[in-house]
Amino acid sequence: MIGVFRPSYDHSEAAAVAEVLASGWSGTGPRVKAFEEAFAEYCGGNHCVTTASGTAALAMALRLIGIGRGDQVIIPGMTFVSAAHTVMAEGATPVFCDVLPGTLNIDPGSAASLVCSRTRAVIPVHLAGRPVDVGELSRALPGIPVLEDCAHASGSRFRGKHVGTAGFAGCFSFGAVKNISMGEGGALLLHQQEVAARASRLRWLGIDRETWDRTNMDRAYWWEYRVEETGFSCRMDDIHAAIGLVQLKKLDGANARRRQIARRYAAALSDLEEVGLPEEDSEESVSSWHMYRIEAQRRDRLNQYLGEKGISTGVHYKPLNLYACYGRQPRLPVAEAAFSRILTLPVYPDLTDQQVDLVADSIRKFYRG
Repeated sequence: MIGVFRPSYDHSEAAAVAEVLASGWSGTGPRVKAFEEAFAEYCGGNHCVTTASGTAALAMALRLIGIGRGDQVIIPGMTFVSAAHTVMAEGATPVFCDVLPGTLNIDPGSAASLVCSRTRAVIPVHLAGRPVDVGELSRALPGIPVLEDCAHASGSRFRGKHVGTAGFAGCFSFGAVKNISMGEGGALLLHQQEVAARASRLRWLGIDRETWDRTNMDRAYWWEYRVEETGFSCRMDDIHAAIGLVQLKKLDGANARRRQIARRYAAALSDLEEVGLPEEDSEESVSSWHMYRIEAQRRDRLNQYLGEKGISTGVHYKPLNLYACYGRQPRLPVAEAAFSRILTLPVYPDLTDQQVDLVADSIRKFYRG
């Protein structure tokens, strides 16, 4: 089978992990710090605080701005469930807005219509890697903190700036099939040093000093630390960070290959009336191409046909308002209409031109016979 996603590893990642294991220190230590510094520099500044997952990064961002019981957080309806779950875990209520046709990113007008006295934040998602215009969103929701969900968007840029740097916080995921693939991991980008310092404490139960830091202290009371607020246990470790350091060096090249694949799909499928293609890159908006998502007529039959040809696909995502766990929710016409058509095609750096052509040719044969 040709998978939808696949991490791109070689001997470099294996060697980096072996070095960590040989060092005898596999917890949060020097490689985590090195990755934080390297990722912050790659993104153009700000402070980076790593976490165990992208979901943990979102949860910490909510805690940093004081989201709690009775608050509401606006989330686009076309995204993964993690953002909504983190809001509910803080005792707040997720409120789902509709999305824009085509990109399926957050619709600022729909979001603005939901603002009330209880609205405390908005979480735009750079879906599939396509950047959201955070400036436009902020103008539509003045005074509302923006927590950017950048899980798909390592390497995405809008007007020359890396995503995750325009709002209060940028929340990244480095899971097994993300553009930076560590197996698992996440990160926060934050503007202020004191906020980043608090995030560093929150990721380790509110403790003010990491174990690695305490090993380098004066031996008098080296074991001592303060705990001034409760936090999470969601630190990244040096094993994952070592993989991340290698993956970060490969990111631009890997994303360039994803872009080539996207252009190859577009060239092969652009004349099919039954298939809607994703927005192409422009000078203003550069996607990481984490996903290549089409809108296809007879989507379910096409999915079955491709599966019979050894080609895996996905659906990203079912609109959040359709899940029972969130209770009765208003309709989201654009998201729900797109849901019946969206199909994610294989895209990852090691996908060959021949495999891309096989996918495209199979889609053409399905519609043209």
